[in-house]
Amino acid sequence: MSPSRLARRHILALVLAAACWGVGTALSKQAVAEIPPLTLLVVQLGVSLVFLGAVARRRGDRLPGGPDGRRLAALGLLNPGLAYALSLLGLAQISASLSVLLWALEPILILVLAVVLLRERPGIVVVAMSALAVAGLALVVYDPAASGALPGIVLTIAGVGCCAVYTVATRRWLPGTDSTLGVVVAQQAYALGLAIVLLGAAAVSVGVAVAPTEVTPLGVASTVASGLVYYGLAYAFYLSGLRWVPASVAAMSFYLIPVFGVGAATLLGDRLAPLQWVGAIVVVLAVSAVTVRSASGQAAEPSG
Repeated sequence: MSPSRLARRHILALVLAAACWGVGTALSKQAVAEIPPLTLLVVQLGVSLVFLGAVARRRGDRLPGGPDGRRLAALGLLNPGLAYALSLLGLAQISASLSVLLWALEPILILVLAVVLLRERPGIVVVAMSALAVAGLALVVYDPAASGALPGIVLTIAGVGCCAVYTVATRRWLPGTDSTLGVVVAQQAYALGLAIVLLGAAAVSVGVAVAPTEVTPLGVASTVASGLVYYGLAYAFYLSGLRWVPASVAAMSFYLIPVFGVGAATLLGDRLAPLQWVGAIVVVLAVSAVTVRSASGQAAEPSG
C-alpha cells in the first residue's frame, strides 16, 4: 500500500471514531432515559467487551504483553473507566451544552501534553485550525441557557483531563505492541472492572438508583447499539489511527464528535438552526485542513 493511501486510511479511522462517538452519544441519550447512568455504563462496556473479544479471538489477536503492554491495559482505568464515571457525575449537575463545550478542552489539552511529553511540534497550522474548530464548535452547541454548578464543572474537567492523559500515554506506548485490537480489549476489561466497583458502591449508597424501573424494547436496542458503537467500534477505530498519527493531529478528530452527534440527533427529529450549520461547516473545514496537510506530510516521508 502506498504511503498516501496508508495515511488516508489512518485519518479515515480517526474520522470514523469521531462518527461512532457522535452517533453513540445520540443512542446513549435514548438509553439513559430508561437505565441509570452507572448501570448503563456497565452494560455498554459489557456488550462492547463481548463483541471485541469475539472479534479478537477470531482474528487471533493477543492481549498486550511486556511492561508497555501492561501499562497500556491499565490505561483503561482512566479511559473509558474513570473518565466516563466523572463525566456522568458532572453531567448530572450541568447542562448538556455546557458539558459539550467543556469537552472541547480535550483536544487542546492533548495538544499541550503532546508538545510537553511527546516532543511533538504540531506547527502553526494545527494550532490555528484548532482555534477555528473551537469557534465553530461553540456555534454548533451554543445555548444561551447553558449553566451548571461548580462541582459539575470540576468533575467534567477532571474527566476531560483523564481522556487527554490517556491519549498521550497510549500514543507513547501503542507503537511497541503487536495488536491494536488486543490493547482495546485489555483496556475495556480494566474499565469494566472499575465500572462494576463503582456500580457496587452506588448500590449500597442511600438514595442512588441503580436498577431501571422499566425498560422498553427501544431502550434495550439503544443500550446494545450504543455499547457496540460508542465503545466497541469507536475505540477500535481511534487506536488504529492513533498508532500511526501524532497525538496532536489525532486530537483534531474530536472536534467532529459534536457535529456527528448533532447530525444524528437531526435524523431522530431535532432541527439545526442556520448558525449551527455554519458552525458545523467551520469545524469540518478546520479539521479537513489539518488532516489533508497531515496526509500529505506522511505521504512525503520515505517509506523505507
